[in-house]
Amino acid sequence: MSAMGTRVPAGRGTAAGDGGRLEPGELALEACALAWSYVAATTVNDLADVEIDLVNHPGDAGRPLVTGAAYPADMRRLHWLAWIAAIGCMAPLGAVPAMLVAVGLVIGRAYSIPPLRLSYRPYCAPITLAIAYVVVPYTLGFWSSGGETSGRAVAVGGGLVALFLARIVLKDFRDREGDAIFGRRSLLLLHGKPTTCALSGGFVALGDGLLSLAWGGYAWPLLALAQSFFAALGWMLWRLFKATTPTAEQVAIGTGAKMANGLLFSLLSWLLLSGHGATIGIRAAFLVLLAVLYGTSFVTLALHPERAVIGYKG
Repeated sequence: MSAMGTRVPAGRGTAAGDGGRLEPGELALEACALAWSYVAATTVNDLADVEIDLVNHPGDAGRPLVTGAAYPADMRRLHWLAWIAAIGCMAPLGAVPAMLVAVGLVIGRAYSIPPLRLSYRPYCAPITLAIAYVVVPYTLGFWSSGGETSGRAVAVGGGLVALFLARIVLKDFRDREGDAIFGRRSLLLLHGKPTTCALSGGFVALGDGLLSLAWGGYAWPLLALAQSFFAALGWMLWRLFKATTPTAEQVAIGTGAKMANGLLFSLLSWLLLSGHGATIGIRAAFLVLLAVLYGTSFVTLALHPERAVIGYKG
């Protein structure tokens, strides 16, 4: 939107960087389309993996097929309802949003069911999920806001992809028992714990480098704070590597994920405050407040892991 609240003509936002392409109502439709595409992906994944989930997630209320709260026919109906709803929401928004949401819908099926069934391909699965859960929404949001294409925008997107990959390669720790029984090859089963932890650490370092490249001279308070989050992630990866029980592994993964959430929240807060004209002092003070809140939680869990409530899902 421009300063006077009028619609920016199509194509102008990218060149001028002075406003978004979509009205608030259209942005709401866009968010609904993404949400429905995620519902479509999770329902088909639950259908495809019900036998594995019976081993990996017995009694998990987040998996209704496992608990008996829903039947396969219910999930199939919800899956196709989600497809119809996603398509209905994206149809009025134009070619670019429609194409991006369609990519997410197609990936959701390709990931879980034959003939591709990418979840069984250890090197394709993380990349596929990164496209669906980072590249698609980031590109959609960037296009909708009328953002100006630049090296910084690419570096931020790349950093977010790297951090997602650092997290997603760890999901196999929770699922390794069922994966081994049903022949699903994962990076963890193929290469072992040391390699998986090292790979995750490499993606963390790559994410740090890309975000530092993007924000180093532009948002130095954010960059300085981010290093504390990255240090915490590194510490939890080390704990994961040294852990000797599944519970200790899940606590390390969950605590690291909490700090990654803090990093993302800090980035989004900085962008939102910047967009509303907040001074650098106000933005820095808010980041310090976030650091104190997340840091307190991190130190508590790091020193007293027995207090953690495991809610991580693979």
